[in-house]
Amino acid sequence: MTPLAQRASDWLATRRAEMEDMLQRIVDIDSGSRDGAGIDAVGDIMAAMLEADGIAVTRIPNETYGAVLKANIPGAEGGAPVLVMGHRDTVYPKGTVAARPFTRDGDTARGPGVADMKGGLVVDVFVLRALKAAGGTGFPLIGLFTADEEIGSPSGRKIIEEVARGARAAFNAEPGRVSGNVVTARKGGLTLDITVTGRAAHSGVNHADGASAIGALAAKITALHALTDYDSGITTNVGVIRGGRTHNTVADHAEAALDIRFRSVEQLDGILARVEAILAAEDVPGTSATYQRGHLFMPLEEQHSADLFARYKAAVAEVGFEVDGEFTGGCADSGFTGALGVPSLCGLGPVGGAAHTEREWCRLETLVPRAQALAVTIAGLEG
Repeated sequence: MTPLAQRASDWLATRRAEMEDMLQRIVDIDSGSRDGAGIDAVGDIMAAMLEADGIAVTRIPNETYGAVLKANIPGAEGGAPVLVMGHRDTVYPKGTVAARPFTRDGDTARGPGVADMKGGLVVDVFVLRALKAAGGTGFPLIGLFTADEEIGSPSGRKIIEEVARGARAAFNAEPGRVSGNVVTARKGGLTLDITVTGRAAHSGVNHADGASAIGALAAKITALHALTDYDSGITTNVGVIRGGRTHNTVADHAEAALDIRFRSVEQLDGILARVEAILAAEDVPGTSATYQRGHLFMPLEEQHSADLFARYKAAVAEVGFEVDGEFTGGCADSGFTGALGVPSLCGLGPVGGAAHTEREWCRLETLVPRAQALAVTIAGLEG
């Protein structure tokens, strides 16, 4: 362990109570996506802690989603920065905290967003503070905390890409896996909002004059689901359908939301072309389909995480625990940095599970060692 790494690790070793206190404070703030006030309130707590240690924090405002926070520790030697990342939004609606606030049962904490990813925000803040207290790195160290990852990073993606382009590494503190592993690869994801237009008619009097949008959509759903190929990692799922007026009217409209997941950037164009061909087909005469692209997450491919994971695994051994890498079908902002060719590693927050449910949990005993492992990994990037 380098002297810088040792100093940072020692600083973190006695911080568990402070980390738990911060976790409770930010979990007990509703910060669902689009709740800009709540998301900014979480950011205010983070900024105050960083600024108290002399770490500069700037806010990039957004009226819809809340500000992006950018913390900066200048490097003594300059050069390409290292980025630590996290998102402050959760999937839970306003009022969730009142009904289900932070609770602690031994070493297990529960509450909305406790794992995904407020535990990771705590790790990020304390790693930045530890490295600053230890004397700082030769390279610039940036903390970037966005406001809308849970809904596809509509405002966060552009800022992430601007800040990360050319970085020497990016570390995303999404929750550690239930197994204790970190994430070395993730799927990308694209949503499509599909609209089918048909022709209305009375289903008893003049059924033949109608063109059922629902019938056309049903045929398309069957074809879209047939594109799933588990061996290649491509999955398609129509998770929402709507349409029609009444049971006795041939439906003149129908809508669906399609989720597409893929393992690699190069798969995206091919699967999208096949989807477009399905939507272009006139399955029911007199109907037509269009679509609008929703938010796109890029995949984190293992080629972009391998070097950092080897370094992280060595750091973990020095801290005193074991870890392995894991693939997940979920999407995250680390896909944006990886797609830029920036070495990226994800799932570096404390171990947790049952995200997006009322059972969400976080292992408090993993807060300090996971922070130490990340700090030691970053310190080891010097030279």
